[in-house]
Amino acid sequence: MTHASPRSTALDKTFRASLVLKGLDGVLELVGGILLLLVSPAQLGSVVRFLTQHELSEDPHDLVATTLVHLAGSLTLSATLFGAIYLLLHGLVKVALVWAVLRDRLWAYPWMVVFLLVFIVYQCYELVVAFTWGMALLTAFDIFIVWLTLREYRARRGRTAGQAASQPASNHGPGTDQG
Repeated sequence: MTHASPRSTALDKTFRASLVLKGLDGVLELVGGILLLLVSPAQLGSVVRFLTQHELSEDPHDLVATTLVHLAGSLTLSATLFGAIYLLLHGLVKVALVWAVLRDRLWAYPWMVVFLLVFIVYQCYELVVAFTWGMALLTAFDIFIVWLTLREYRARRGRTAGQAASQPASNHGPGTDQG
């Protein structure tokens, strides 16, 4: 039995590192979703006011701090619940897909691409409505991950097809483990 040597190109390492970052982002979304379920909108407003009070005492017109205070003050229970469900589902799907791709599950690659493309479309809409550099960078990062995922998927699929073609037919019979 021969094993393919591990690929060690810079793009392969970049792909793995990008996936790990996406997975960590998914974990943070899960934590955020759980926190939104546990913290009331009033408590969240208090925390935001506490965290921004120093900045607002130095610059009462600070855009980020005043926006955070305004958003936290206008949160409703239904908006918080929606945010929690959104973060939990988005984080769960992201973590599951990243885990599956890192475990070389071939089925997960196309799902990862579709998942990211849906959010890229949404992020582009958000950029048109209200441009922010953070959203622009996130969108560029997601486009890069889609490109890397497609590249890796093609390579893995090609290797899998090549390995299947090179194995004797008797290895594909009942009782053999092909997964």
